[in-house]
Amino acid sequence: MYERILLPTDGSDAADRAIEQALNLAETYDARLYVISIVDQTAIPPDVRADILYEELQEEGERAVDDIEQKARDAGIDVRTSIPRGTPYRAILDFADDHDVDLIVMGTHGRRGIDRYLLGSVTEKVVRLSERPVLTVRMDEPS
Repeated sequence: MYERILLPTDGSDAADRAIEQALNLAETYDARLYVISIVDQTAIPPDVRADILYEELQEEGERAVDDIEQKARDAGIDVRTSIPRGTPYRAILDFADDHDVDLIVMGTHGRRGIDRYLLGSVTEKVVRLSERPVLTVRMDEPS
C-alpha cells in the first residue's frame, strides 16, 4: 500500500507522536521513510546576518532528523534524510512530488505558537493543498 512515506519534522513535541506513526507504518509496509526538516526562509528577518541564522537553522534541522534516522535504522527501515530550505508547506509539497511519496505523516501542532484549536498553519496548508494522502497525528493534550 505504501512504498514511500514522508515525515516532515520540526523537532517539536508534536512531532514525537507523528514519528511513532511514521516508523510503525514504514515498518509494517516495508516502505522507505523520508525524514525532512525545513530551514524556514520566511523566519529570517531582513535585518539580520542571514548566513549565521541559516547555519543555526540547518544545525537544528540536522538534530531533528538524526534521532529519527537512527530509530528507523535500528528498526531496519530504509530511511533517507534531507534539510531543504524554503517556505515549509511548499517545501514539503515539493519534496513529496519530487520523491513520489505515497503518504505524508505530520503532527498537528508545531512549536510556533499556533492557535490550539486549529491545525498548525503548515500542516493545515499541506492537508489543503496536497494531492497525496496526509495522516495528521494529534499531539496529546497536557494533563
